[in-house]
Formats: sequence, C-alpha cells, structure tokens
Amino acid sequence: MVRNLRSCFTRFRLALPRSASMDVERILNLPAVEQGRLIRTGQVTSEALTTAYLHRLESVGRKLNSVARTLPEQALEHARIADREIQAGHVRSPIHGVPYGAKDLFAVRHVPCQWGSPAHADQVFPYDAAAIQRLRDAGAVLVAKLAMIELAGGGGYEYASASITGPCLNPWNTERWAGGSSSGSGAAVAAGLVGFALGTETWGSITVPSAFCGITGLRPTYGRISRFGAMALSWTMDKIGPMARTAEDCAALLKILAGPDARDPSASSKRFTYSLGKVPHGLRLGVLPTDFAANGARSAERAFQDACSVFTSRMRAELGEAKLPDFPYDAAADTIISVEGASAFQTLIRSPKLGLLRDRSQQAGLLAGLAIPGVEYLHAMRIRALAAPQAVAIFQQFDALIAPTLLHGAPPVSKSL
Repeated sequence: MVRNLRSCFTRFRLALPRSASMDVERILNLPAVEQGRLIRTGQVTSEALTTAYLHRLESVGRKLNSVARTLPEQALEHARIADREIQAGHVRSPIHGVPYGAKDLFAVRHVPCQWGSPAHADQVFPYDAAAIQRLRDAGAVLVAKLAMIELAGGGGYEYASASITGPCLNPWNTERWAGGSSSGSGAAVAAGLVGFALGTETWGSITVPSAFCGITGLRPTYGRISRFGAMALSWTMDKIGPMARTAEDCAALLKILAGPDARDPSASSKRFTYSLGKVPHGLRLGVLPTDFAANGARSAERAFQDACSVFTSRMRAELGEAKLPDFPYDAAADTIISVEGASAFQTLIRSPKLGLLRDRSQQAGLLAGLAIPGVEYLHAMRIRALAAPQAVAIFQQFDALIAPTLLHGAPPVSKSL
C-alpha cells in the first residue's frame, strides 16, 4: 500500500515509460495554467503529458481507489489534435492541451457513467455533459473518469467505502479518507494524477475533499455552470465546480465553464472574467464566528489564523466579524436534499437494485426521503426564501466571507462518518 505522497512519486518514477523525460515528471504537479503555458511554448507536448498522466493514473491512482476508468485511446487522440492545433497557431484557451479528470457523474459520449454505484454499472449516455463539452471546446484533454461516493452521497452514507471503487485514500496519508463525494477528484489533483479535475457539490462535496487533500476547490454560486448531462441529486442545490492546485487555475476554468445553456433553465446568463496575476487589495472580509475550543479544534484554529494572516499581509484586507441570519440551515438543507434526492432516484428506490448500494444507511436514507411530507419540504423552501435576501445584505458590508471548511482533518478510512 502507498503510505504517503512521496512514495507515490517514487513508484511513479519507476512506472514511467523510457521515452518520458524527467522534465515531464516535474511538470505533472504544476498548476494547470502553467502546464498550458509550457505546452504553448513548446517545452512539453500535450501527448507527453497525457501519456505520463495515464501511466500515473494506473500505477498510483488505482492504489488510491481514485479512478473509475481511464480513457487512453480518446485522450491520446485529443492530445495529438491539441499539439497540431497549437503548432499551427490555433490556441483555444490557457488550458489547451492540459489533461484533466472528471467525476464519474458527467456524461461522456459512449463512455460508461456509473455514478459511483453498482446499480448503474452499465449506464452509458449518447451525449456529452455541458461542462465536458466546454472543456473540450477549450482544448483540454479528458484522461479519466474519477471515483466518487455512490449517487454523490444521496440518502446519506456512513462509511468512506460507499463507492463502487472502494474507499478513496488520501494521498498524504493513505490510512485516511480523501473526502466526498468528489473523492477521486480531490485525490487525483493532490497526487499529481491530472492537471485539474471537475467536481460537483450539493452540500460540501467540493469543499470537503479539497480541504482534506490540500488543493483549491471552487464551489460556484448555484446556476453559474450548466448542469446539463450531470447526475441530478438535488435540483435546487446541485453545483458544478473546478478542483485544481491554485485559485488562478480555478478562475481560468470558471471563465471557460460559466455561462448560459438553453438545456439547463437554471444556468445563469452571466459570464465570469478575472485579471490574470492581479492580486486584489483592500478587500473587506467578514470572518464568521467559530467556536474552536468547544469543538476541540485548536489545531484548526491555528491553521485558520495563519490563513487569515495571509489575507491581511499579502492582500492588505480588512477583517471584521460577520454573522449570518439566524435560521435552521442544516435542517432546511437536509430536508430539501432528502426530498429532491428521493424524487431523482425514485425509480431506483422502488427497484431491487437499491440493495446493490454499498452503504446500508444510504439505502435507508433514500427510502426515508420518500416519506417526508410535502409540507416539510415547503417549510424548508420558505426558510430558504427568507434567509437569502438577509444573507445578500451582508455583502453590502463585506466583499466576501471567510470560515474554516471543517474543524477537523481527514478521518481514518475505516471510521464511521
């Protein structure tokens, strides 16, 4: 078993084909935008990067349970096309030629899409998800579908093993979990298996694995990125976002991914722009109060204070205490996700295939979702409607809010969640 990230890298060096250079190996852990620059300037080819990542996905990714399937033939074909286009002066985007992975709930034409679940092992779609198509149009190279918690955690789950690929191991310490439900996306970026990854979040599925694996995850506002062709768990709460090594990578990817889509009525018409390399100064940041002591989270408190100091020292930000309106957020969100998830998966819930799910508590949770009265769902949506304008009002005082993702590190793989 691979015990830590250093041994991952050591094993990878032994697994590289003889034709691959040490320069390529060093490039694998660079930010995606930097990889794109090296491809454009001829210092590495997309084909060489793709070949190296495919070897790494097989030699390391399988040990981490982070890979649903690799796509070698398709990936190498697209990498060669990218190299020819770039050599001809046709550069599509800053990530043209950069290999990436996608959580295995995005439709990719004629490629199995299992949603992390044995109940959907043979599922195939005849079209591409909107996010996949936009990245393809930008010249990115899809090398793998990545592991995930089955059904993105719909119904709730008790163990990290709630996945057709098994528990996704954290590259920094393989006795601990990578987080969920975008488990493979977090682990793959951290372990240098892809240039970046696509994840999704309904309630923590981008932010948690990003925190556990030490990468940058961007969970955009609902509707920023079209969800066409992505598995639905909660129609009013599902979001799609990039998971990468830097905030700059995430910004470049959001610029590509964001925008309207007639196939997804919830998709916003707003585009996203950013200034490359420009660090904003003078921001007003609201710090959400967190009781670290009561939760036994002194180490998290120190880490959070260190992070806050970066905002003040490097960005000259002004910090102030911010408070969210007093509403039962957890209860409302739980009700909304439970009801909408039960609706999304009701065919599965009413079939014998429900018993194929790995986590029994998840089976029970999906069944329970069908029994929640409509009045409870409407009450939760009313709380949401009341809270939203009050939350928006906070941003008249602050440019952004900051808070720790969690008050603890990655739990042991075998521990009940």
